[in-house]
Amino acid sequence: MGEMVSYRHDGTTSEGYLAIPSGGAPGPAVIVIQERWGLVPHITSVADRFAEAGFVAFAPDLQNGVPTGDAQEAKRLMTASRMDDAAAGVHAAAGYLADRPEVTGGIGCAGFCAGGSLALWSATISDRIVATAGFYPVLPWAEMRPEWADYAGKTAVIHCAEADGTSTAEGVQTARRAIESAGGTCVLHDYPGTAHSFFNDDRPEVFDQWAAASAWARTLELFRSRLG
Repeated sequence: MGEMVSYRHDGTTSEGYLAIPSGGAPGPAVIVIQERWGLVPHITSVADRFAEAGFVAFAPDLQNGVPTGDAQEAKRLMTASRMDDAAAGVHAAAGYLADRPEVTGGIGCAGFCAGGSLALWSATISDRIVATAGFYPVLPWAEMRPEWADYAGKTAVIHCAEADGTSTAEGVQTARRAIESAGGTCVLHDYPGTAHSFFNDDRPEVFDQWAAASAWARTLELFRSRLG
C-alpha cells in the first residue's frame, strides 16, 4: 500500500515510508516510530494498517537506512546524541505530514520499544502532535530530556508489558506524573502475561495475539477521538 518517499528538512534530505488511505481520501495523520531495529517490515506493515484504518501514516527512517539485527549495535544507535537526532527527525516528519494535501485534522504518533519512548516524547517536540501511543517504552528519560509542560491539552496512551514491570515501572510512572502535571491526559494499559515486544507479529516467540489486538483497538480509539 505504501512507498518510500524523500523529503527535505533543515537543508538535508531524509526518507520514510508513506502509506495513504485507499483512494487518497484526506484524513488525520499518524507518525509511526520504529523499534531500535530500524525501519523494518514490521514497522511498514503497521503504517499500512493505519492507512487501512483511514489515517495518513508516515514512518520516518530515523536510522538513515541502516537497520540492524544485532542487539548491541541497536543499543549503540540509541545513545543520547542519537535520540536528539531522532527527535529532530520526528519534528521534521510532523512538518512533512502537515504539508501533505491528504492530511486534515491533527497528527498523532505511535512507537514501539525505544520508539515508544520517542513517541511519548514527540508531543513535547512538535505542537502539531496532539496524541501519542507508546508501546512498551523502556528507555530512561535522562537520554531524552522532554519538556513535559508542552503536554497541556494533549493525550498519551501507554501500553505496558508485564515483562517490563507493567504500568508500575519507574519510567512509565515518571511519564504519567509529568504529563498529568502539565495538564495532559495519560492512560495506562497493562497486558498480563506479555513479553516485551508483544505487538510484533514478526517475532512469534514474544507475539501475543490478544494483547496486540487490544492495544491496536485502544490506539485507534485514541487517534479517532483526538485527531478528528
